[in-house]
Order: sequence, then C-alpha cells, then structure tokens
Amino acid sequence: MTQPLLSLPKKALVLGGTNGLLGRTVAGALREAGVETIAASSAEVDYFDADELTDFLNEHASGSPAGSPVDGPVDCIINAVAYTQVDRCEDESEQAFRLNASLPALLGVVALERGLRLVHYSTDFVFDGKKGAPYLPTDEPNPLSVYGASKLASEKALLGLAPPGLLILRTAWLFGPGKMNFVRRILELAAERTELKVVADQFGSPTLTTDLARLTVALLQNGATGLLHAANSGQASWHELAAEAVRLAGLACRVLPIPTSGYPTRAVRPANSVLDIADTARLAGYMPRHWREALADYVSGFPTV
Repeated sequence: MTQPLLSLPKKALVLGGTNGLLGRTVAGALREAGVETIAASSAEVDYFDADELTDFLNEHASGSPAGSPVDGPVDCIINAVAYTQVDRCEDESEQAFRLNASLPALLGVVALERGLRLVHYSTDFVFDGKKGAPYLPTDEPNPLSVYGASKLASEKALLGLAPPGLLILRTAWLFGPGKMNFVRRILELAAERTELKVVADQFGSPTLTTDLARLTVALLQNGATGLLHAANSGQASWHELAAEAVRLAGLACRVLPIPTSGYPTRAVRPANSVLDIADTARLAGYMPRHWREALADYVSGFPTV
C-alpha cells in the first residue's frame, strides 16, 4: 500500500468514457466532483499504440482544449475498457486477452513512466465460486472462463508494475443507464412476454454503474490504492435480480427460477461470486447502498433507461 494521496486528481483521462456503460458514468461523476475529465474512445486515440497514447496525453498537458480551467498534465488514467461478452470470449480468446490483459499492462507502463495514478476495473469472475461466503480481495482467484482469466491476467500485470496510486476495483453484475445490460434486457423481454425463466443458483453482487462511479470518486478522494472489491451491498441470484426488476416495473410477467443446467452457456459462470466490500466501505467512508435500492432508482426510469 502506497502513501495515501488524499486528493482527487486534477485532470483525468477516462478510456471508454465516451460511450461505455461504466466509463461514461465515471466520467460524469468525476466532472461533478470538479475534476477536469477527458473522455476518450478508441476512435479518438488508439489505445494499443503507446506513442499515440503518449502524444494524446501530451496534447492535453497544457490545458487543452482551449478554455480548460486546469493548466497542467493528465495525472490520472481510468481504464473502463473491456471485452465483457463472456461467452464470446471463449471463442475469441486472443481478442479478449488483448483488450482485457494487454491493454491494462500497456497503460500500467505509461502510468509508471509518467508518474500517473491508474484506476482499472476487474471482475468477480476471477473466482471459481466454490467459497460458501462472500469473497475477500485476498482470496485466491481461480477463474473458470476465458473472460475471468483475461481479467486476472490484467490484475497480475498491473500489480507487478505497481504504478503510483494504482487502484484495481473488482466489480460485478453491472447495470445502469445508457446501454444494454442484464436488467434492461429483462425488462424489455418482460414487457413482451408472460413468462421468463432465469437462473436461480448463481449468486453475485448486482452493481449500479452510477453508484460504482460515485464509489470510485470517493476512493480516489481518500487516496485508496491496491486491489479492492467495489459493488452495491447485498447479494442476489440472477433470478432474484430479474424478479425484483419486473416487480418494480409493474410488469405482468412471471419470472420462474431454473438451475444453471437449464440454461447452458458457452462460458462457465461461478456459482457464488458475491464480493465482500467491507474494506472498500471503510476506505470510501461509507457503505454503498443495497442493490435493491439502487435497482429501484434505475427501474424508475424505464423504458428510457
């Protein structure tokens, strides 16, 4: 654990901050906190070209674009880019490792060379799900899928490089405004059908992107570093999450529980990937709200979510 930084960055670059499910929300939360934030997509800068990325950082080193309130370099990179299509990762492992492992490693080198803080998001899928209790950040990973393995590789690469102020946040089961996600898809299907069948024997930590963004800002503000778990509090099965969303939306659709065997997938999912967030809550200064409360806020905006 490095010496606490105890302040927000002055200028942050959010990769995936233009149109990513998580990145755009994190960029918004940083701006609300007073951080000058540059949201970049792969169309604006080639993430995999170290020289182009360095040039991009240099272009924003003197308050660019014009009128910027901060005259200084980017001092924090937030990586919200990932290949998250878990089943497709099984057949496209090279692409999965390129985006989920090679890119974070490259960013780690850039951060180390320039003395930048780096925030990287990982996943609950680094665990095999055999533990009968919520996973601690110190528990031994054992991924069951290419997706989980590629994200674990990113953790190992970054922890090995150890750039200043490195913060790795394992999160899970993201839903939020702006893009397709599990909850939104369930609500769309429930509006069309009278019955849905959803897996009831896989448990995790549902997480609202806006809450995760707020948590990220709080952790940065308080100088948190290292490997932490970041999610809403509480736990649920996919069935519980889906059924609660449908109930909150007032849709006349029955949500029936089925076992994992009733919904075979290309990638193996952990039976239990609930994340223990006690350490994170202590470092952030508050306990993230329960996923049910977060879900109610999200569903209240449907169908415009």
